[in-house]
Amino acid sequence: MYDEIAFRPAREMADMLRRREISARELLAAHLARIATVNPAINAVVTLSADRALEEAAAADERLASGAPVGPLHGLPMAHKDTHDTAGIRTTYGSPFLTGNVPDRDELVIERLRAAGAITIGKTNVPEFAAGSHTFNPVFGATLNPYDTTRSAGGSSGGAAAALAAGLHALADGSDMGGSLRNPASFNNVVGLRPSPGRVPTYPAPLGWSTLSVQGPMARDVADTALLLSVMAGPDPRSPIALDTPGREFAAPLDRDLTGLRVAWTPDLGGAFQAERAVLEVLAPAVRVFEELGCRVEETAPDLTGADEVFRTLRAWTFESAYGHLLDADPQRLKASLAWNIEEGRKLAGPDIARAERLRTEIFHRVREFFEHYDVLLLPVSQVVPFDARLEYPADIDGVPQATYLDWMRSAYHITVTGGPALSVPAGFTPEGLPVGLQIVGPHRADRFVLEVGHAFEQATGFGRRRPPLS
Repeated sequence: MYDEIAFRPAREMADMLRRREISARELLAAHLARIATVNPAINAVVTLSADRALEEAAAADERLASGAPVGPLHGLPMAHKDTHDTAGIRTTYGSPFLTGNVPDRDELVIERLRAAGAITIGKTNVPEFAAGSHTFNPVFGATLNPYDTTRSAGGSSGGAAAALAAGLHALADGSDMGGSLRNPASFNNVVGLRPSPGRVPTYPAPLGWSTLSVQGPMARDVADTALLLSVMAGPDPRSPIALDTPGREFAAPLDRDLTGLRVAWTPDLGGAFQAERAVLEVLAPAVRVFEELGCRVEETAPDLTGADEVFRTLRAWTFESAYGHLLDADPQRLKASLAWNIEEGRKLAGPDIARAERLRTEIFHRVREFFEHYDVLLLPVSQVVPFDARLEYPADIDGVPQATYLDWMRSAYHITVTGGPALSVPAGFTPEGLPVGLQIVGPHRADRFVLEVGHAFEQATGFGRRRPPLS
């Protein structure tokens, strides 16, 4: 019974709670049972706040019984990414510097989830300071992929995605700079949306005007992802880039006829990256689904010349700003790739940042013009299938060496530079049973449109309904 309940869509769980077919305490018990049974095999939930969650579930049942109004996530258990500050619950960022860190307040995204009725059950694992697309750190170790526990769960929202796939929670929050919502969604056969910058406002944020990193939703299907976005999104005066559109825009049904849609498909962004043959073999039939849905599909791509320089420059500058003081305090306590990225930031001068911003502006306008001719862009989420979890990152892609921990994720971080919304949706499996995701990219601020396209693809294929063997 517990397993059956834990894998229902969040929308169904919320309806069951409102109809009093199940109590919040029973729903919580189902998820805690899954965590006790499954989490030791994958290490996705790294801090558990079961006693507090039981108190919150009891209060949720009492509120519902009283007839008081309840939020759209009322009674739904959630574990939060361990880079999101949670009042009274340990938040480590996967770093030895913060093993005893217990924030005294929730950050904005957690405020919104809890105000909507979500019950906090704990925290999900991350790479150290969310640096990298493979989730491991010296505090908690590695998170493993539920579809093959010898493989990576991706990152940096790897614990969140693995927990979704394994039925440990039905909704998950995350963040994305270079693919940290999209890559783990692809690796774990779930859905992850990198929203437009400002769609989900962040606070506190030391670099409040920065648009490189965003927060966003993950779920096991697109409709649940949209439900969570409806809670996360909306204006807030504490964020200088917050968009004014209310979150409720995303709560409406996502049904859309794709007939006549102008679809661009690219396996490599015009030679900007190389994807493994195994990835492209899965995605080829997935792209044909759009033709069956009445779309006009053409292999082409926008010109993203300069995207690599833009991303690496702005990322290094951001990392030095955020973590340079830790490198100075004790360089041996930071993983080598993170220290390298900070050092790269220290090599930058004002003209380097200015050049990156000019290049990014040029890319924005080329992409804007591209979307005058095409409605949506399709490409791989990740250039590789889930790789050996003992590695920090793939050493090569079909024999082509990958020099740094960033190289193998160009398919995601080049899209980051465009500023457009990007959705990772399940697109099939390799013969070995490893998940592969399709990346759906839309025009500037077209978040809802991207969700509608992903929903139509999902309904036509059903790949997201395949559960991992440990279920």
